[in-house]
Amino acid sequence: MAVTTTVAVRNARLDAITATWGASPKLRLYSGTAPASASAALSGNTLLAEVTPTPAAASNGSKDMLGGAKSTTGTAGASTGTNATFYRVYDSTGATCFEQGTVGPSGDLVVDNVNIAQNQTVNFNTWTKNEP
Repeated sequence: MAVTTTVAVRNARLDAITATWGASPKLRLYSGTAPASASAALSGNTLLAEVTPTPAAASNGSKDMLGGAKSTTGTAGASTGTNATFYRVYDSTGATCFEQGTVGPSGDLVVDNVNIAQNQTVNFNTWTKNEP
């Protein structure tokens, strides 16, 4: 028999994730090869964009991690644009990384365009977590 949990437990698990992040976490997009884990140091990666997500409360075992549509201005140094390949979530100081995942037109975090130029608007479209 497979293990199952109630919606209340699934919602609590999802809400605990963002509670651990604390107030005003930083969601950052980077270029290059992602480190092996969220605990590993960055290595020559360029910060392309940053936004502060405002996650919604979990409902039905699902959580909108962005809290609605978000956009920000790209900070890439190259005026021609650089491809975002992964994201990281940090605490409000930017010192502690909690999560790392893929970014693209599909994947863990969906953005409108992975090729980010300096001063370009970056639209964060979808970032949803689900508890089975």
